[in-house]
Amino acid sequence: MAAGFEMAGKPPTTTHEDAPVVMLVHGMWSRPHVWDNFRQFFEARGYRVITPTLRFHDTEPGDAPHPCLGETSLSDYLEGLICEIGRLRTKPLVIGHSMGGLLAHILAARGFARAVVGLAPAQNAGVFNHDLRSVWIFRREFVRRGFWREPQLPSFEAMRYGVMNRLPERDREDLYSTLIHESGRVTLEIGFWFLDRQRTTWINPADVACPMLFMTGTEDKLTPLWLTHRLAEPYGEKLKVEALRGHSHWLPAEPGWERIAERAAAFFETEAPEIARRMAAQAAPGLRGLVTAYQAAR
Repeated sequence: MAAGFEMAGKPPTTTHEDAPVVMLVHGMWSRPHVWDNFRQFFEARGYRVITPTLRFHDTEPGDAPHPCLGETSLSDYLEGLICEIGRLRTKPLVIGHSMGGLLAHILAARGFARAVVGLAPAQNAGVFNHDLRSVWIFRREFVRRGFWREPQLPSFEAMRYGVMNRLPERDREDLYSTLIHESGRVTLEIGFWFLDRQRTTWINPADVACPMLFMTGTEDKLTPLWLTHRLAEPYGEKLKVEALRGHSHWLPAEPGWERIAERAAAFFETEAPEIARRMAAQAAPGLRGLVTAYQAAR
């Protein structure tokens, strides 16, 4: 796995309470440690970084999952993130990976983010992922009766083929050994959202009032690039989509993660404020606080 990264030509900066806040939201089967590289990168750049643990993800690999995990909803994860944001004095800049990208997307629609970067974001309700490779990855999990009520941990072969396919071979088993169980209900809410009567992942694009950038690898089998473009269709200029050549799904740790972190920082520091200005100029007066929020936090 890649070691911590320090920006060339930019010495580490001591963060303080008034520094811009970056929230890093992990995805399925993960824990906050997946963001170690990004955390060090953004702290060296002068940001205050928080890496929340999603509900019932405070276990160690190999431990039995929490007995309530299987039926835990994405809305429970969201509730925890909103509580975390409530303890801040400002809305954070949010980076989310995979399921975490979807959570960041929902936070944007709920008004809890100043700007969002989604890395290989999972789809929300209304968007079908009809790529047969995605179904094939977890075929064994999906055919189990009642999978939506049980904790899920895919096999190494499934993850090796569909999620870690651009990691060096020597790193795949090491990464798999760090994974923990995920909620079966969340799997249904994302992958089979049309069966979810609670409409947990439903997003009204008109509710998103902050700039967003989605980045997906060209070799991603789980959340393919075409799906990311489909997610972006309702948003116009407020959401940018970029392809990451040669990357697959595990973007926080794949070789070349430094360039992804640099791109996210550049978006937050230069492009997002300008997009916010354009959005505010076109919006009702009540939304013009977007620019004020950026100016106050920089």
